[in-house]
Amino acid sequence: MTARESEIIGLIRKEVKPALGCTEPIAVALAVAKAVEELEKNYGSGWRMCGNYKLKAEVSGNILKNGMGVGIPGTGMVGLHIASALGAACGKSCYGLEVLNDLSDAAVEYSKKMVDDGLVSVDIADTDLKLYVKATVEYDGHSAYAIIENDHDNIVETGYDGNVVITAGRKTHSEDLEQKSTLDYALTVQEILEFASTVAYEDIEFILESRTLNMALAAEGMSGKYGLRVGYAISLDSNREVFGEDFLSYAMALTAAASDARMAGCTLAAMSNSGSGNQGITVTMPVIAYSIRYGTTDEQLARALVLSHLIAIHIKGYLGKLSALCGCVIASTGAACGLVYLRGGDYSQICAAIKNMIGNITGMVCDGAKVGCAMKVASGVSSALQSAVLAREGICISAHDGIIENDIEKTIQNLGRIGSVGMQNTDNMILDIMVCK
Repeated sequence: MTARESEIIGLIRKEVKPALGCTEPIAVALAVAKAVEELEKNYGSGWRMCGNYKLKAEVSGNILKNGMGVGIPGTGMVGLHIASALGAACGKSCYGLEVLNDLSDAAVEYSKKMVDDGLVSVDIADTDLKLYVKATVEYDGHSAYAIIENDHDNIVETGYDGNVVITAGRKTHSEDLEQKSTLDYALTVQEILEFASTVAYEDIEFILESRTLNMALAAEGMSGKYGLRVGYAISLDSNREVFGEDFLSYAMALTAAASDARMAGCTLAAMSNSGSGNQGITVTMPVIAYSIRYGTTDEQLARALVLSHLIAIHIKGYLGKLSALCGCVIASTGAACGLVYLRGGDYSQICAAIKNMIGNITGMVCDGAKVGCAMKVASGVSSALQSAVLAREGICISAHDGIIENDIEKTIQNLGRIGSVGMQNTDNMILDIMVCK
């Protein structure tokens, strides 16, 4: 393995990882769990589900937006209050984005009581960061806190009784302004395709865990027990006259079903992408569906998944982890590239698929994580398949159209500018509408 291949694989492992529950409330639960552990180190253990303590979470607007309406695993409830309480009752920071892996009925009941008793508060933090959580735990005259910044599992500081205990992973303000996480890797679409096509299979075989985790979620969603039941409804025999039995319907149903389960609080982990479980589902499931329906080797699937994951990571770098632009746009763009690859497409056709996607569904807003996201996921899959098919036919949106340019990297940068800068007022308005309902 070359040094550059090792670097790119490191990026994949950093941005593609299992996550139990929507990653915004999970980030809050993780910060709470870390704060509780800090208090336990200094004050002793044994009080998590019997002590009289208070929790306070201060979060950025985007964390609040994406945590207000999404189901929290195993609780039948939504929101950051119950997520915070669960982080205290049973969370373990060593699990990272699977912080609630030890969820139990007792922990759920205790957490619900904490919320009912008014012992958990959630406020908007005074910060310019899109992704920020500060969790504070107060118990018997002592307090501890933990801060997460920029990445959902990036704990940058903890403290006890007002004293800083550790600081790690925090960028300076100037560094944060200069880059959007993954841009330091200086990826291009051309290099991503070359890497996915030539890297040794044994070095990327781990990516097939995306299939294992996300297919399990899809199977759960297909039961019709979760959320809006979008995937389940698409797959019903009674709706065949509308959707038919073609691959488009199959891919839409599988992907939406996984999102249905994910957003409604299923206790199965998703393989996330760039800190988003829904994005991980959308970037992988159409590609996996193609592999199932038409038969590919595991190696072919692994290479397509690496391509789709990396394209999404690359585009997301220009947007930041959280933005006003729906992550389904970025994730389904990666899926479109994976589908072109599995159908024998080349670099020019992969670029065409990206341009077709950017010229089609740019502007789909993110109005928070919720069960309705499954409908946006289904729309993203439909657009991805349309874009991939047109690209394989040599059809590409012209550089005369909208934000599309001849250069694929400039086109991606244009999308990033719209999502991270141009839609900032939109983001603020969406949050204002949501919190005032």
